[in-house]
Amino acid sequence: MIDDIKRTLKEVFGWAEHILPIGIKNASAIFGLAVISLLVFYATGVRVQLVIFYIYTIIALFVLFFFRNPVRNSSFASNEIACPADGKILSIKTEKDPDVLVIRIFLSIFNVHIQRATIDGTVGKVVYTKGSFFFANNPKAEDKNERNLIQISDGNKFAHVEQITGAIARRIEAWVKPGEAVKAGQKVGLIYFGSQVAVYLPKDKFTVTVKEGQSVQGGLTVLGLWR
Repeated sequence: MIDDIKRTLKEVFGWAEHILPIGIKNASAIFGLAVISLLVFYATGVRVQLVIFYIYTIIALFVLFFFRNPVRNSSFASNEIACPADGKILSIKTEKDPDVLVIRIFLSIFNVHIQRATIDGTVGKVVYTKGSFFFANNPKAEDKNERNLIQISDGNKFAHVEQITGAIARRIEAWVKPGEAVKAGQKVGLIYFGSQVAVYLPKDKFTVTVKEGQSVQGGLTVLGLWR
């Protein structure tokens, strides 16, 4: 009975064991405001301060949840392409370049927002482009929004990862540098709040193993297999 309760609690609140430092910092600041509101309520009896306390507390807990940093130690075979992000597959198609297939993943505010390397390889350029802030599931976001392209290749193979902001997200981070060696599933960056991630792959060199509308997980799901 006790073991069952512990297992259930771990499944529900296990995310709280691993949170990014930025999440703890922001949540602490917000919870500090909540405490101030509570103190003002006790000092003045103004009930709206109690409501504000609950609002700040809920926001602080959500910030902790958003910046969760799950441990995923999965390994990938040399012919597998790792999914770089949690979310739902928006589209799988060629776009501007007919030789490049683009897989787009939509991240809601409830998804883990850490990005991961797609293959074992070397980081080429990390290209930041200023842009707008359309909603991440809006087609305009594909080439209008602020973005960060992380090029990852291994010989003749490439599987680039592009971080794209959404309407709420106003910040993206790349955690790798040009020339750095990466392993499939390794953490390479972070987007703040609701966003999109695109993967660019050579069209005729791999077989897609996911489909549009499918829910995927970064560092766990296999997007495709090299031929």
